[in-house]
Amino acid sequence: MIEVEVHSSLRALLRFAKSNTEKLPPGLVTDWPHHLTMARLVARALRLGRSALIQTGVPTGNPYGRYRLSYLAPALLWKEAVILVTPESTQQRLIEVEIPQLQQWLQTDKVIHTGSHLPDKGFQGLLLTSPESWLADQLCGDQSFPLGIPTIIDGADDLEAWAREQLTTCIQPSDWDELMEAFPKLADSIRDARVRLTKAIFQHPANPYECYLIEPPEQDILRSLAQKLQIAVVENSKLNLPAAWQNFGQRWQTEAPLMWASVARSLLQFSLYSSPLEVATALSKVWSQQPLVLIGGALEIDSEAPVYRQQLGLPDLTCLKFSPDRQSELIQLYVPDKLPMPNTPQFQEALIRQICILLATVLLDPHSPDIKKPIVILVGDVPLKAQVATILASEFGSRVQVEDTNVDSTGILISGWEFWRQHQSFLPSPQMLIIATLPIPSLEDPLVAGRVTYYKQRSQDWFRLYLLPAAIRELQRAIAPVRESQGVVAILDNRVNHRSYGQQVLTALSPLARINYPDTNWFRQ
Repeated sequence: MIEVEVHSSLRALLRFAKSNTEKLPPGLVTDWPHHLTMARLVARALRLGRSALIQTGVPTGNPYGRYRLSYLAPALLWKEAVILVTPESTQQRLIEVEIPQLQQWLQTDKVIHTGSHLPDKGFQGLLLTSPESWLADQLCGDQSFPLGIPTIIDGADDLEAWAREQLTTCIQPSDWDELMEAFPKLADSIRDARVRLTKAIFQHPANPYECYLIEPPEQDILRSLAQKLQIAVVENSKLNLPAAWQNFGQRWQTEAPLMWASVARSLLQFSLYSSPLEVATALSKVWSQQPLVLIGGALEIDSEAPVYRQQLGLPDLTCLKFSPDRQSELIQLYVPDKLPMPNTPQFQEALIRQICILLATVLLDPHSPDIKKPIVILVGDVPLKAQVATILASEFGSRVQVEDTNVDSTGILISGWEFWRQHQSFLPSPQMLIIATLPIPSLEDPLVAGRVTYYKQRSQDWFRLYLLPAAIRELQRAIAPVRESQGVVAILDNRVNHRSYGQQVLTALSPLARINYPDTNWFRQ
């Protein structure tokens, strides 16, 4: 059976690597303790055609992923075609490093192909494709990828976001000009609708997100314009809606989407977006078309990932979750008590004071060991982030950097959550990660508020089905690099101590050693 062959070959490689480190091909990561278990499960999924959901416990966005031998070995030894869905940055490393070296060790000559479709019907190799190409094909039914081919998705943490992006339609400022060219007799009506929308959208109070939900009066303007365009098409069959307008109107009129406008105030321009409030309905038809192995880092605390599966419409499948190793991946967690809550006026001053105390303990104490890795401070609130940066720069000078990818080993990086998520895989692992507040999506964000309204209308627990899982997923991903260095995570959000969900947050961060006072011994070997 394929499981036996995979287990035997991979075990031989791991044993060789353990005793012949200097002879191991560069780039193959063999020190992950779960390679054999995960490889057998992937091989079993290929043989039986039974889908599986695997949580590796390590970041999936990192091109140097420690777990990738576990699915590459079965994919290369499987005698039939396999599709691997992963971002292009990961594809490049797999093609240049892991796959050639593993092919050489396994003595296989499986054909490797990259692209948005299978090269031919008889293809029995390994096809690497991007999430955008695969989802576009699956959701639109183009069948560039034949049904029934086992598919491995590396990066399932982002699967919902990828699907939502594929299902989102947009009207850019230039699309209005194209519409007037396509319907010259309605140019005045189109221009009038655009002017009225501009006025209505820019009357919304400014917010940091520079976007606003499309309210019913604004939807009425679009609906009136759509009716005029439809009448014109009926009267003249030679008229055709431009593709952007056709897609936008089709999505808007057949579903109950989340609609919003993104604005560029300096240009007095806006773009319209229509996105599904949930992707489970669209994705549910995809899962039955082929066996799937979905690989994520930390999708949920529960190994069965019930909320994640509900959000994606996943059916019953084999679930497996690997926990971080307590000896090699334990973090030291500092959670002080008696800090003001984040929604109080006293929080900002207390937060900055606490950050200064931590940095002084680590950087200014003469008895503290030299820190050879950066310190990262995550602040989600944009104005607060700027204020923290200003105060720290006055104290620590040029070593303080704001969202800069060139941070050095002694630097202090101040970052928002999005920047850290995008770049953490390529930055040095921090010695200390200071988190100002839990990354619970803000209800002040119009898009978050729109999704919360969707849950409320269905009498569903919007906090535990949406906000809390999103926060825990973000938090687990953010601290993953600190586990590699067994560094310190400081959470300065007192909700961890005094809210009912605080224990779930702590469980998600395990294994950990908790302490409630600054200590220079954190960094002593």
